[in-house]
Amino acid sequence: MLPITSVFAALLTLYFLRLAMAVIRLRRSNKVALGDGGVKELEGAIRAHGNFAEYVPFGLILMGLLEANGGYPLLIVALGCTLTVGRILQATALGKGNLKLRVTGMKMTVLTLVALSVTNLIYVAIFLLRG
Repeated sequence: MLPITSVFAALLTLYFLRLAMAVIRLRRSNKVALGDGGVKELEGAIRAHGNFAEYVPFGLILMGLLEANGGYPLLIVALGCTLTVGRILQATALGKGNLKLRVTGMKMTVLTLVALSVTNLIYVAIFLLRG
C-alpha cells in the first residue's frame, strides 16, 4: 500500500477536477467550444488546468516510488504538501494574472520535483550499494 501517495493523489485529483470545472464554466458562459476565443479569463483557466496536468503526474509518480522504496514518511508528506501548495499557488496566480504568486508556485513545484528525483536516486544508489 502507498497510503501517503494515495491521499495526495486523491486531493490533487479533486483540485484538478475543480480546475476542469472552471474551464467548462467559462467555456459555457462565453460560448467558446474550442480554444480560448480571445477571452483572457478562459485562457488563464485553460493554462492553469493544463499546467497542473503537466506537472502533478511526475510528482505523484516520484512520491509513489519513494514511498514504495521505503522513503521516510515525514519527508514524503512534506514534499507532497509542497507540491500541492505550489500547484494551487500556480493555478490561482494564472487565474488572477499575479506573476509573483505564479513564480512562487512554479519554484515550489520545480524544487519539489528535483527533491523527489534526487531522493529517489539516493535511495536506489543505497539499495544497489548494499547489494
